[in-house]
Amino acid sequence: MSLRKFITNKTTAALAVLLTVFANTSAFAQEASVAGAAAAPKVDMGEVYKSVIFYILIFLAVCLFIAIIGKSIKVYELSREAQGKPVGINWNRVHASLFALFLVLGLYGVYWEYTVHGSMLLPAAASEHGKKIDEMFNLTLIITTIVFIATHILLFGFSYIYRYSAKRKAYYYPHNNTIEKIWTIVPALVLTVLVLMGFLTWRSIFFKTEDPNHKPLQIEVTSEQFKWSIRYPGADGIVGDKNYKLTTATNQLGIDFKDIHSRDDEMADEMVIPVGKPVKLILTSKDVIHSFYMPHFRVQLNTVPGMKTFFEFTPTKTTAQMQQETNDPNFKFLFLCAKICGSGHYNMQKVVRVVSDAEYKTWIAEQKTYLNDDLRKQFNLPVAPAAPKAASDSTAKDSAAVKPNQMALNK
Repeated sequence: MSLRKFITNKTTAALAVLLTVFANTSAFAQEASVAGAAAAPKVDMGEVYKSVIFYILIFLAVCLFIAIIGKSIKVYELSREAQGKPVGINWNRVHASLFALFLVLGLYGVYWEYTVHGSMLLPAAASEHGKKIDEMFNLTLIITTIVFIATHILLFGFSYIYRYSAKRKAYYYPHNNTIEKIWTIVPALVLTVLVLMGFLTWRSIFFKTEDPNHKPLQIEVTSEQFKWSIRYPGADGIVGDKNYKLTTATNQLGIDFKDIHSRDDEMADEMVIPVGKPVKLILTSKDVIHSFYMPHFRVQLNTVPGMKTFFEFTPTKTTAQMQQETNDPNFKFLFLCAKICGSGHYNMQKVVRVVSDAEYKTWIAEQKTYLNDDLRKQFNLPVAPAAPKAASDSTAKDSAAVKPNQMALNK
């Protein structure tokens, strides 16, 4: 192909246009994100546009280099033809060798990817169902890897071994019923096994028979741009109802306090759950669709405005155990948003602490109820009586006057 034809080629022109559009779109997106983040440092967009132009020029330079090499080879072949010499380059052999080289490099790339990035696929599972998901994931990965390697060895191996040769006549082999049956039945059986495993695992996660003596701990998580709100039930163990129509400045979650189950609900800044106890998450959203994601617990589910979604799991490792296993004293479980929900998406995360049952009971007893006097007035509920004043005699002591080095104990 001549240089002029290469430059005027429609495919080349289309690729250049697409690259230019993509590069400029990326630049505008970066500019928009920078403008949307008030606290972010100012970025010189001139440098961004310079970098875009730089990559466009690199692309065009590579295209020009390929065109020059192709033109040089064409001139070389024409000169040999004019001199009556045989063709200097056996392109069939060159292409076959490139196929073989690509196969070797590709297989090494598979090995490198598994050994270098394999440990980055998923963190260690810390829930009961997480082990089942990992087993299913690993089995699927092993099967697909074997098939991938075998088919590519056959594909590139045949391309190399059966390259064109004037000394050999191709054998016409149009059809084989046995081979057709094998490569139809075997994949069907393997996929059937994988699908059944997935179906049974799914049912074991989402369709559980609730034991009335071991009811799961209910925790409601509400998402919004760009934060999470965590609500725990009170002594009744039931998270109360809420309605978006009841949302006000003082009742930002729209909790319906006419429902008696809502009146003892508690809010928390972090999620604390007891190890070995089932936890039932109730997920909702105030604005757009978010994705609630707990990587170590293999939990991911969308939070959808106007409806509730549920997920039940049982943690198997405490935070302290994971700190020992990872040899990282700063290790923390997290849940975060896995949906790109806006400019503050990156900051939507909360700490999850998995503790013993005794620690959990101590922690939950310290949490305050969400219902305050302002909300009581809004819902026409009795206002909580004020705490009694201390005695007026000189021997009475203020209950709040506790020495700095002493702990306040409840009698």
